[in-house]
Amino acid sequence: MRTEKGKMYLEQLLTTEDLSEFKKILLKDIEKLIRETVKPTPKTWLKSNEVKELLEVSNGTLQNLRNNGALPFTKIGGVIYYNRDDIQKMLIQHKQSY
Repeated sequence: MRTEKGKMYLEQLLTTEDLSEFKKILLKDIEKLIRETVKPTPKTWLKSNEVKELLEVSNGTLQNLRNNGALPFTKIGGVIYYNRDDIQKMLIQHKQSY
């Protein structure tokens, strides 16, 4: 199909199939960009096991941090929660330079 006035060629026509394929590729590219740029927000409240892993301490050490007031906590229904900001503050307060 060729016209002289507008000089349109068959190869230049877009089909609905072409547009559908383009849409799929575009969506995949957008999803990839979002995954690469959006970082998950860290949890505000951590359970004991998560804190032990984060600080690399034992059950006893975590218990001592609670008992001596070094690390504030909240207990709900037998589950102990620690605020991530409180953990940061504790680490900063106990920072030592040599």
